[in-house]
Amino acid sequence: MMLTEIDHVAIAVNDLEAAIGYYAAAFGATVHHREIVDSDGVEEALIKVADSYIQLTASTRPGSPIARFIEKRGEGLHHVGYRVDDCAEALSAMIAAGARTIDEAPRPGSRGTTVAFIHPRGSFGTLIELVEE
Repeated sequence: MMLTEIDHVAIAVNDLEAAIGYYAAAFGATVHHREIVDSDGVEEALIKVADSYIQLTASTRPGSPIARFIEKRGEGLHHVGYRVDDCAEALSAMIAAGARTIDEAPRPGSRGTTVAFIHPRGSFGTLIELVEE
Protein backbone atom coordinates (compact mmCIF):
# COMPACT_ATOMS: atom_id res chain seq x y z
CA MET A 1 0.00 0.00 0.00
CA MET A 2 1.58 3.26 -1.13
CA LEU A 3 -0.87 5.57 0.62
CA THR A 4 0.22 6.19 4.19
CA GLU A 5 -2.63 8.50 5.26
CA ILE A 6 -4.83 11.40 4.23
CA ASP A 7 -2.57 14.46 4.15
CA HIS A 8 -5.33 17.01 3.61
CA VAL A 9 -8.75 17.82 2.26
CA ALA A 10 -8.64 21.04 0.23
CA ILE A 11 -11.56 23.45 0.19
CA ALA A 12 -11.60 26.26 -2.39
CA VAL A 13 -12.88 29.55 -0.96
CA ASN A 14 -13.34 33.10 -2.23
CA ASP A 15 -12.43 34.80 1.05
CA LEU A 16 -9.68 33.08 3.03
CA GLU A 17 -10.09 35.34 6.08
CA ALA A 18 -13.83 34.62 6.25
CA ALA A 19 -13.22 30.87 5.94
CA ILE A 20 -10.59 30.97 8.70
CA GLY A 21 -13.01 32.92 10.88
CA TYR A 22 -15.78 30.40 10.23
CA TYR A 23 -13.60 27.43 11.23
CA ALA A 24 -12.46 29.30 14.34
CA ALA A 25 -16.04 30.12 15.38
CA ALA A 26 -17.55 26.75 14.45
CA PHE A 27 -14.80 24.41 15.64
CA GLY A 28 -12.37 26.46 17.72
CA ALA A 29 -9.80 25.74 15.00
CA THR A 30 -6.57 27.67 14.63
CA VAL A 31 -4.31 27.98 11.62
CA HIS A 32 -1.31 25.67 11.91
CA HIS A 33 0.45 26.86 8.73
CA ARG A 34 -0.19 29.58 6.19
CA GLU A 35 1.58 30.08 2.89
CA ILE A 36 1.31 31.70 -0.52
CA VAL A 37 2.27 29.31 -3.33
CA ASP A 38 3.04 31.72 -6.18
CA SER A 39 3.55 28.97 -8.74
CA ASP A 40 -0.07 27.81 -8.23
CA GLY A 41 -1.57 31.27 -7.64
CA VAL A 42 -3.00 30.31 -4.25
CA GLU A 43 -2.85 31.23 -0.60
CA GLU A 44 -3.54 28.43 1.80
CA ALA A 45 -4.29 28.13 5.48
CA LEU A 46 -3.85 24.69 7.04
CA ILE A 47 -5.93 23.67 10.03
CA LYS A 48 -4.47 20.62 11.76
CA VAL A 49 -6.85 17.75 12.52
CA ALA A 50 -4.93 14.89 14.20
CA ASP A 51 -2.10 14.12 11.73
CA SER A 52 -3.94 15.58 8.73
CA TYR A 53 -5.11 19.01 7.62
CA ILE A 54 -8.07 20.92 6.28
CA GLN A 55 -6.53 23.12 3.60
CA LEU A 56 -8.49 26.31 3.00
CA THR A 57 -7.26 27.66 -0.31
CA ALA A 58 -8.01 30.91 -2.13
CA SER A 59 -6.82 32.32 -5.43
CA THR A 60 -4.19 35.07 -5.46
CA ARG A 61 -4.72 35.92 -9.14
CA PRO A 62 -7.34 35.63 -11.87
CA GLY A 63 -6.99 32.50 -13.97
CA SER A 64 -5.32 30.37 -11.31
CA PRO A 65 -6.59 26.79 -10.96
CA ILE A 66 -8.55 27.74 -7.81
CA ALA A 67 -10.04 30.82 -9.51
CA ARG A 68 -11.15 28.71 -12.51
CA PHE A 69 -12.57 26.03 -10.21
CA ILE A 70 -14.64 28.56 -8.22
CA GLU A 71 -15.87 30.25 -11.43
CA LYS A 72 -17.05 26.91 -12.79
CA ARG A 73 -18.27 25.09 -9.66
CA GLY A 74 -18.37 27.60 -6.82
CA GLU A 75 -16.69 27.23 -3.47
CA GLY A 76 -16.29 23.77 -2.01
CA LEU A 77 -14.29 20.58 -1.95
CA HIS A 78 -11.41 20.93 -4.40
CA HIS A 79 -9.15 17.90 -3.91
CA VAL A 80 -7.87 15.23 -1.55
CA GLY A 81 -4.17 15.01 -0.71
CA TYR A 82 -2.85 11.50 -0.08
CA ARG A 83 0.42 11.16 1.83
CA VAL A 84 2.98 8.83 0.24
CA ASP A 85 6.54 7.87 1.14
CA ASP A 86 7.85 8.42 -2.40
CA CYS A 87 5.97 10.80 -4.69
CA ALA A 88 7.84 9.76 -7.86
CA GLU A 89 7.16 6.07 -7.20
CA ALA A 90 3.48 6.70 -6.44
CA LEU A 91 3.11 8.87 -9.56
CA SER A 92 4.69 6.14 -11.71
CA ALA A 93 2.38 3.52 -10.21
CA MET A 94 -0.65 5.68 -10.92
CA ILE A 95 0.45 6.26 -14.52
CA ALA A 96 0.95 2.50 -14.93
CA ALA A 97 -2.59 1.99 -13.60
CA GLY A 98 -3.95 4.35 -16.27
CA ALA A 99 -4.18 7.61 -14.36
CA ARG A 100 -4.23 10.87 -16.28
CA THR A 101 -1.70 13.24 -14.73
CA ILE A 102 -1.59 16.99 -14.37
CA ASP A 103 2.05 16.94 -13.25
CA GLU A 104 4.36 14.80 -15.37
CA ALA A 105 6.93 14.75 -12.55
CA PRO A 106 6.87 15.57 -8.83
CA ARG A 107 7.43 19.24 -7.94
CA PRO A 108 7.84 21.37 -4.81
CA GLY A 109 4.67 21.93 -2.78
CA SER A 110 3.81 23.95 0.29
CA ARG A 111 5.47 23.43 3.68
CA GLY A 112 8.51 21.83 2.02
CA THR A 113 6.65 18.87 0.53
CA THR A 114 7.00 17.22 -2.86
CA VAL A 115 3.71 16.89 -4.75
CA ALA A 116 2.09 15.69 -7.98
CA PHE A 117 -1.52 16.08 -9.11
CA ILE A 118 -3.67 13.45 -10.80
CA HIS A 119 -6.49 14.66 -13.07
CA PRO A 120 -10.05 13.85 -11.93
CA ARG A 121 -10.86 12.33 -15.35
CA GLY A 122 -8.46 9.51 -14.55
CA SER A 123 -9.45 9.00 -10.93
CA PHE A 124 -13.23 8.66 -10.79
CA GLY A 125 -13.97 12.37 -10.64
CA THR A 126 -11.64 13.30 -7.79
CA LEU A 127 -8.61 15.57 -8.16
CA ILE A 128 -5.83 13.80 -6.24
CA GLU A 129 -2.65 15.32 -4.87
CA LEU A 130 0.19 12.97 -3.94
CA VAL A 131 2.14 14.48 -1.02
CA GLU A 132 5.59 13.40 0.15
CA GLU A 133 6.78 15.07 3.35
